[in-house]
Amino acid sequence: MRAVEYDAVVDDRDVQVRLSIGVGETVALLGPNGAGKSTVLNVLAGLLEPSSGDVLVDGRSLAGIPPHKRSVAMLAQEPLLFPHMSALENVAFGPRSAGVDKRAARDAAHQMLADVGVGELAARRPRQLSGGQAQRVAIARALAAKPSLLLLDEPMAALDVEVTPALRQTLRTVLEDRTALIVTHDALDALLLADRVVVIERGRVVEEGPTRVVLSQPRSAFAARIAGLNLVAGSWDGHAVVHPSAAVTGLAADSPPSSGGEAVAVFSPTAVAVYDVEPHGSPRNTLAAVIASIEPLGDRVRIRCEVGDLRISAEVTPASAAELDLTPGTSVYLSVKATEVTVHSA
Repeated sequence: MRAVEYDAVVDDRDVQVRLSIGVGETVALLGPNGAGKSTVLNVLAGLLEPSSGDVLVDGRSLAGIPPHKRSVAMLAQEPLLFPHMSALENVAFGPRSAGVDKRAARDAAHQMLADVGVGELAARRPRQLSGGQAQRVAIARALAAKPSLLLLDEPMAALDVEVTPALRQTLRTVLEDRTALIVTHDALDALLLADRVVVIERGRVVEEGPTRVVLSQPRSAFAARIAGLNLVAGSWDGHAVVHPSAAVTGLAADSPPSSGGEAVAVFSPTAVAVYDVEPHGSPRNTLAAVIASIEPLGDRVRIRCEVGDLRISAEVTPASAAELDLTPGTSVYLSVKATEVTVHSA
C-alpha cells in the first residue's frame, strides 16, 4: 500500500516528478542543487501549487487543501521554534491546534520530548537551547501533530559536526514505521535513515531503488558522486562502456547490457592507480588525464582528474603523491583493472 502518490508538474521550474512512498517507509530524495528537490517538498507541504497533476496522501487528494489541514509536517534546516514559548509549549502547539485538551496535549508533549532525548529541557525557551537541542525539540513538535507524512529538508545541515551523529541516531529511531521523505546530500543519512532512494536531476527522476542498491550500484552521476564512486556513462559495445572521452571495460553486475544499449561503468577511487608514464601489463583500463585538484582525505590523498569531459577521482597515499610530484595541471595516466569495474545497464 502506498501512503503517498506524487505525480505533479511545476511548469515555471521545469520540474516533472513522479514518486511514491509506502506506509511506514522513509524515502531519501537526492539530487544536485537546483534539481527540484525543494519544489517537490513545497508542493507536498502546500506552499506551492503544481501546474498540473495531483498529490495523494492516504488516498486523499491534496489539491486545494491549505497547509495546516494536510496532515503533512515539515522539519527544516533551522528549528523555527516559537521564541516566546517553552520547549514543552512548542511541542504541545500541534495537538492543541487539533483540538486536544490542554492536559492531554502537555502529557503528549512531555512524552515526545523524552522520546527525542530532551525531556529535561521542557521548561526552556528556544534561546536557552543549543542547536542540536533545538532541532530535537523541532522533531518532537513535528511528530506531536501525528502527521500522515513527515518532510525533512536537510535537517542536520545547520548543525555542528559533533552534534550530527547523535541526532542522526535519534532520527533513525523516531522514523521507524513512520512515512517520511527526507532531502539530504549525505550518503550516510540516506544509508541509515532511508529504505529507498529517489534521485532527481534537472527536474526529472533519473534513478530509484533500495538505498543500498542505488549507492553501491549507481546508474546516475549524482548517485555515484554522493556514494563516492566514479561513473562513466555511455553505450555498451560488447566489451566496454564507450564514452566520447574514454572506453572502460569491466564485469557485468547482472546480465550484460545489450549491444549498443546505454550502460554505466562504476568503480571506486581506491581502485584507481596514478602513474607519470603509461603503464602496461595485466588487462586494465588506462586513461590519459590532467589533475584538476588535490585534497587530503584522512590518511589518503584524493586526486580529482579530468579525462576529456569526464571527472575521475583516485585515492593515493601521501607518499605516492609526493613521489610522483602531483600538482594541479600535471598530466598523468590513470589505471584501473577491469576486475575492479562493475558494468550495469543504464
